[in-house]
Amino acid sequence: MELNKAQNEFIQTWGALGSSWGIPKSMAQIHALLITSPSGLSTEEIMDRIQLSRGNVNINVRELVNWKLVSKKNVLGERKEFFVAHHDIWGIAKNIVTERKKRELLPIKELLASLKDENIDGPKEDVEHFSSMINELEEFVLQMDQLTELLIKMNDNKFFKKMIKMLA
Repeated sequence: MELNKAQNEFIQTWGALGSSWGIPKSMAQIHALLITSPSGLSTEEIMDRIQLSRGNVNINVRELVNWKLVSKKNVLGERKEFFVAHHDIWGIAKNIVTERKKRELLPIKELLASLKDENIDGPKEDVEHFSSMINELEEFVLQMDQLTELLIKMNDNKFFKKMIKMLA
């Protein structure tokens, strides 16, 4: 298979996966393009390769920079900015976990803690069921929070690989 065709297939698949994970398809496609490119690409090169508008590329590249998955790179003699993906897969995974934790896990953790502290009025059976579910969800979320912290703090994936082998 030709490199360009293989990259296109990867870009399309990564975009579809990103979409199913709640990440905009175009953001995932840009990320896939950049991680398969050994050096930086300009906005125009990204636009041309994936057939996206300048605004779409700019918004999604900015978000990838916020997620610490992509960095800006200036090239001497060039007026345009170039964008380079971080190529350390373990680092990419940690950055994604950190960002998802911040955006998804922490808000639900805070909500569950505040609901647990509330004095809920209503039919006794319904209140007990609601409170029980909130407690179970809070316990689960706390365990997920601890798991994500463990993953984020790991320096390499040797331990994680061993753990997965033991569980498999």
